[in-house]
Amino acid sequence: MTDPRHLALARTVMRHSTQLQPGEAVLIDAMDADDGLVTALVEEAYECGGLPLVQLRRSRIVRRHLRAGREEQIRLSAEIELFQMRRVQAYVGVRGGDNATELADVPHEGVALNARLFVKPVHMEQRVNHTKWVVLRCPTPSMAQLAGMSTEAFESLYYEVCLLDYARMSEAIAPLAERMRRTSRVRLTGPGTDLRFGIAGIGVAPCEGFHNLPDGECFTAPVRDSVEGTIAFNVPSAYQGRTFSSLRLTFAEGRVVHADGEPAAELERLLSLDEGSRYLGEFSLAFNPHLLHPMRDTLFDEKIAGSLHVALGQAYTRADNGNRSQIHWDLVQIQRPDYGGGEVWFDDTCVRRDGRFVTPDLEGLNPENLRDAATDRGAAPPIEEELRVSLPGPATR
Repeated sequence: MTDPRHLALARTVMRHSTQLQPGEAVLIDAMDADDGLVTALVEEAYECGGLPLVQLRRSRIVRRHLRAGREEQIRLSAEIELFQMRRVQAYVGVRGGDNATELADVPHEGVALNARLFVKPVHMEQRVNHTKWVVLRCPTPSMAQLAGMSTEAFESLYYEVCLLDYARMSEAIAPLAERMRRTSRVRLTGPGTDLRFGIAGIGVAPCEGFHNLPDGECFTAPVRDSVEGTIAFNVPSAYQGRTFSSLRLTFAEGRVVHADGEPAAELERLLSLDEGSRYLGEFSLAFNPHLLHPMRDTLFDEKIAGSLHVALGQAYTRADNGNRSQIHWDLVQIQRPDYGGGEVWFDDTCVRRDGRFVTPDLEGLNPENLRDAATDRGAAPPIEEELRVSLPGPATR
């Protein structure tokens, strides 16, 4: 018997996130995903009149390819998948897995080759810019373990956050997006943090379930050379199969000039991949009301209520500050009192203090207001109307 929550999620993906139209082809790219969820996505694509294509991957097989580090194999794979990506109008990336660190022992050379030869042309350039796309997780016991939850409790939370009423969230985000468009200068303060940068002239992108599930953020990017000061992150970051902690970055004229964190050698390696990896490509405020604590999964952690994140590396086309890099690494700071507090200033106005929006136009984004607008668990929301580098495939936005 099909889990009704699979059906509700598939309906959200096809009718809200990708808005699949009759005759459009959708690529369902599933890594270690539950067959029930993949089947529900296929069935819903057919219900929309679409043409579903399915690609099933296994992380252990991907690990073997990347450990081999064969340039000719990665180039051939990228050529084939780029042809496929150019033929579809929509993309759904689903990631599950029993081991979140399956790729931890992939040599750096394999990671770098895959990022440059596969991820960049297929996903960062073609998919992100030329398809209607969304990425999501498939809940697993491994994810529950990382979150410190039972499998049943985690599944309930997963569907709660993914099946939020994103149409109503869109209404609450609009004033924040407009205020960000009018803002010239941003200042972030908190324990170990005093960071300043400009955002004038950079695009603003509200995120309401069209590219990520779960969702709930609004992002822009700093003017590339404007970032000054220091920021400390209180959320561990799992990136490219490794977990980083106690991260603290100091910027001068936009560039990271000092970095602390563990593992230090891996941190320095990422910062030295290319010139763009030492500059920021994103700044975002997040507000999903059901996400309160880190889960060691950036797709979730970057949406935590009362948090913000910046990303080292590649900027998105919707908020492009001109930074280019083979990485897009999201780093999260929670500013609620239980995590040390903090403030966000737009020009001369404090818009968020200790994780709560404090100006009248933005109060609709506080958890109690968005939580009241959420759908009942397992029920589909109303149908209404860009990247953390992943291995091998989906970016997070």
